[in-house]
Amino acid sequence: MIKSEEHFLEIIDSLFPAVHAHMLVGRGDDCAVLECPEKMCMSSDLFLEDIHFRTRYFSPEDIGYKALAVNLSDLAAAGASPLGFGLNLIWPGYLEEEFCRRMLASMAALAREFDIALTGGDVSFGSSLGLAVSIWGGSPERHMLRARGNPGDVLFLAGEVGLARCGLVLLEENDPELDRYVQAVNRHLRPEPLIREGLVLSGHTEVKGLMDVSDGLARDLPRFCRPDTGVELDRDLKVHPLLIPFCRDRKMDPLAFALLGGEDYALLGACSSDGFGAVQKCLPACRFLGRITDRPGIYMEGKKLELKGFDHFEQ
Repeated sequence: MIKSEEHFLEIIDSLFPAVHAHMLVGRGDDCAVLECPEKMCMSSDLFLEDIHFRTRYFSPEDIGYKALAVNLSDLAAAGASPLGFGLNLIWPGYLEEEFCRRMLASMAALAREFDIALTGGDVSFGSSLGLAVSIWGGSPERHMLRARGNPGDVLFLAGEVGLARCGLVLLEENDPELDRYVQAVNRHLRPEPLIREGLVLSGHTEVKGLMDVSDGLARDLPRFCRPDTGVELDRDLKVHPLLIPFCRDRKMDPLAFALLGGEDYALLGACSSDGFGAVQKCLPACRFLGRITDRPGIYMEGKKLELKGFDHFEQ
């Protein structure tokens, strides 16, 4: 059992270095003092028990990893180089110290992978587990923003859509075939932040903007495009092979399921039509998704798709 705030801080200090090139003054004072570039990208996310995760099927390691990974994904979409993060933690009395150590050790391992410092935060007692991460990184010379594409521009995708939602459904159902869909389960529990891909794309002059897909393409495509534009999806758009048997068994359309998605953390981008070949050459993982059109909405073969992605407040 964790007995005090000081106990928490001892655990944190044992797992996260208090010295880093990014920190002039580290944790332990009222404020950290940071050595920062002139321009930075910042983002933050909440990660709350029974809203974003369940301890029934998320291990402590999964929780610590994903709480930081989803914030790293925002930096990837900005084309930013990660520098540091802050952590605010709500801790319930029913969880043991070992759970805390495992959760934070996993977060610390991911932080080491990207060489980012935990600069501080806060901890409070609460009725359920909650993590709030704020993250920042060095801003690229060209800011990767939304709503920069024009009709005729190519939309492309780095990463998969639909797999994480597949994993979530299987975990929620406690499906006996979980082992058959281990890739989808892992995609939900431990999404990969596409930092390298974001850095490559932000350095390519043909790329006009990026966005990480967190609420599903059906929700995020309209957010990515200008309000007076829409999307014509590629009629040959393929879904991940695992979604075919999964959707067949549940009598669902695999493409619609993939477009609704959720928590994919793929990178959605736009570039000129002539420049897509060069973009794909520098990052072969990018695949053609469709084109921006001059009419709002999402279409395929001229037919408007009536799909809505995830929204916490509509659940």
